[in-house]
Amino acid sequence: MIDEFLDTNVLIYAFTTDPRSSTAQQLLERGCLINVQVLNEFANVARRKLKLTWTELNDALDDIRALCPTIAPVTLETHSAGLQRAQRYGLSVFDGFVVAAALEAGCATLWSEDMQHGLAIDGRMTILNPFVEVESGSP
Repeated sequence: MIDEFLDTNVLIYAFTTDPRSSTAQQLLERGCLINVQVLNEFANVARRKLKLTWTELNDALDDIRALCPTIAPVTLETHSAGLQRAQRYGLSVFDGFVVAAALEAGCATLWSEDMQHGLAIDGRMTILNPFVEVESGSP
């Protein structure tokens, strides 16, 4: 069972030439879990910041869905739990939703650059920044 969840920023880096791209691609290829919100956020950023054409965006989404075939829905329960986690842990609302989705999926690790590295959530899951070594210049 896969117990790792990817935040949107990991997907974004996988489709760039940024030094973090290789790490992001490796995580994506592991078949980690994602949810519909992550796909939506990816589509928005890929069009707006990466300037992908519609064809390129659809191809990228096809690749993501092929590598990460387990995609959790966004439910009202996810929404409510996300707001609670955002308040409890001082997260943005959207980060709270991602955290809630990862917890609902039974994940032990949430890979994200945007949240506090090493933060333990509800004693069940840890947020890890996969780019810590890349950003610090360590091998």
